[in-house]
Amino acid sequence: MSSQLIDHVQQYLGEDFPIKLISQGAEALVFETSKHPFNPSLNKEYIIKYRPFKEYRHSQIDKTITKKRTVGECRCLVKLNTMDEINVPQLIAADPYNGFIWQSKIGQTLANGTFSNLKNFLWMNNNDENAYKKEVEEVLYSVGRQIGILHINHYVHGDLTSSNIVLEQDKSSNEWTPFLIDFGLSGYSTLVEDKGVDLYVLERAILSTHSLYAEKYNEWLLEGYKQSYSNQDELKQVLKRFEEVRLRGRKRSMLG
Repeated sequence: MSSQLIDHVQQYLGEDFPIKLISQGAEALVFETSKHPFNPSLNKEYIIKYRPFKEYRHSQIDKTITKKRTVGECRCLVKLNTMDEINVPQLIAADPYNGFIWQSKIGQTLANGTFSNLKNFLWMNNNDENAYKKEVEEVLYSVGRQIGILHINHYVHGDLTSSNIVLEQDKSSNEWTPFLIDFGLSGYSTLVEDKGVDLYVLERAILSTHSLYAEKYNEWLLEGYKQSYSNQDELKQVLKRFEEVRLRGRKRSMLG
């Protein structure tokens, strides 16, 4: 099925348009390309995200859903790019009717040869010697602050996992900057429930992939998150709801 989808994307873009599949999920396929959609002379790397047709849905309903979600993701990226201190990819182009989004490529290759998302970064340091080093602590604080800034501006991610947080390292300072990616399920929300769920999803993601060190990792994430808030009353409401979401999650686990 994936080969057919790749062929479809290649036909849509043109046979001379270079693409490489780097990720395939239930919602979308993600490709790398070195070609700008409008200006071939720009020598940079880009990401193409494609939402394929879902055969289990009526064709017209599927088109409507695809257009709505693609437009929603684009609007979110555009809005977030206008905000100070939020790090997200830049929107390059989009075709909502066919489910395509072009955006700037974020990330690099880590020392162990893997892509620089937070999940792989933590795996690279997944041993007693490196797990609690200062570099890891600073990265997790920075990630927490990014999420806090997102929530302060009343946006929620909707799928906040360690795979959807990408790191870039400054060559001169060696400091890591976190970027939030994949806003397919994101949206504007003032509800503390939605923000609490965001925090819970990330906490569970860290726990499931880095269980030995998850307690300290989640503590650092939450400390960074708290630092981003100047409105302490709002912060207390979010953290209170986060604890309630946690409790509901534990109850579901106990009941199976």
